[in-house]
Amino acid sequence: MALLDPAVWEKKVFTGRWSEAGGAPVEVTEPATGRSLGTVGAATPEDVAAACAGAAAAQREWAAAPFDERAAVLRRAGRLFEEHAEEIRDWLVREAGSIRPKAELEVRTAAGECYEAAALPSHGSGDLLPSAEGKLSFSRRVPAGVVGIIAPFNFPLILSIRAVAPALALGNSVVLKPDSRTAVCGGAVLAAIFEAAGVPSGAFQVLPGGADAGAALVADRHTRVIAFTGSTGAGRKVGEAAATHLKRAHLELGGNNAVIVLPDADLDAAVSAAAWGAFLHQGQICMAAGRHLVHESIADEYVAKLAAKAEGMAVGDPHTEQVALGPIIDAKQRDNVHRLVTESVESGARVAAGGGFQGLFYRPTVLDGVTRQTPAFREEVFGPVAPVIRYSTVDEAVEIAADTEYGLSLSVLGADAMRAWEVAQRIPSGLVHINDQTVGDMPHVPFGGVKDSGNGGRIGTAAANLESFTETQWVTLQGSIERYPF
Repeated sequence: MALLDPAVWEKKVFTGRWSEAGGAPVEVTEPATGRSLGTVGAATPEDVAAACAGAAAAQREWAAAPFDERAAVLRRAGRLFEEHAEEIRDWLVREAGSIRPKAELEVRTAAGECYEAAALPSHGSGDLLPSAEGKLSFSRRVPAGVVGIIAPFNFPLILSIRAVAPALALGNSVVLKPDSRTAVCGGAVLAAIFEAAGVPSGAFQVLPGGADAGAALVADRHTRVIAFTGSTGAGRKVGEAAATHLKRAHLELGGNNAVIVLPDADLDAAVSAAAWGAFLHQGQICMAAGRHLVHESIADEYVAKLAAKAEGMAVGDPHTEQVALGPIIDAKQRDNVHRLVTESVESGARVAAGGGFQGLFYRPTVLDGVTRQTPAFREEVFGPVAPVIRYSTVDEAVEIAADTEYGLSLSVLGADAMRAWEVAQRIPSGLVHINDQTVGDMPHVPFGGVKDSGNGGRIGTAAANLESFTETQWVTLQGSIERYPF
């Protein structure tokens, strides 16, 4: 039985039931072909206000449900992701432009996130505190209330479910605003899964919409926590708005991540790892390897091998062909990628491979002759571009790698893993990978960046999820009413 019948979600949003919204419906387009895949509803600020009020009412019932009942709902959701994996994968391929292995990873991770979250309701979450005689004093974790989640287009399923699942498991209600470009695989899929899994009506809602809907979600008096994944610029605005309303904002933002290739590294292995980190999902990943720092003694060979690998990669429609790279999400993003490549060449960089596009298909690109001021090295490209810079000493490599406003992911490749680890410890980064590339995530690990990449690891571990989606309450209890002097 199909999970996503278009007749159910066409031109609608999910508020516990599928219903029309006040905004003009948005066409869902397949970036590889330009064909329409359907039309989703678009929420207005008024729709968001009504949804948040409904979520607040539903949250009380959901939080009061027995802990094992909430755990069972999350386990059922995990099984439903597995049972409908093929259908969901196809939507990720067609709507998000994912190659099949990336789409399969998203579905597998979504199931894993649900299974990990299913353990949270039974997790111990309080302390027995010292107290005066005859009085019981303890702390406990209680649900924050309504959690607003704003998710992006690039990994639409993972970057939604990793906040949705723990927030629901801990007794919160959730209002999710997916990117309108991936509102089916990043929104309707989750609505259908959690409805079938047994989340009470109104406790989980999905409202695609524009920036005005996102702003309304952040400002609404019912939302107490905001989980945002997206660009640093947009994240700053979300953080500022949330602070104005005295609510927490968990921000997972941009990155311009370095791969440091030490002179003793296995060059073929290093090129393979770095190519995966740079070109996976067309480079549209916050953890993508956007800066390649290579020792001058091996840089010429590294560039030649990376360029040869890039030239041999198939680019095309992942729905009909077996390819390494699919399409960029839309023309605006493609044009920004090409702008950075063009400006880099104009500033002195050399195109060793790629550098062009056909439609939304951008060739994997390698840039040589790069300096610290080269635009594609200095800025987050969010496209399949690998700028290579040379360094002469480890101290210089550390200085270059740390010279960025971002601090999300870091890779150091070398024959001596402990030496590579010593290098990595000198560079601020939320994630560190020794002898692996920069792109990596799992349901049970802490995830988050430092500096302009976000405000730390707010998801992943049980401790992080409890901190993110609950409040600490102090309770005292005694058998009779305390008597006071007046």
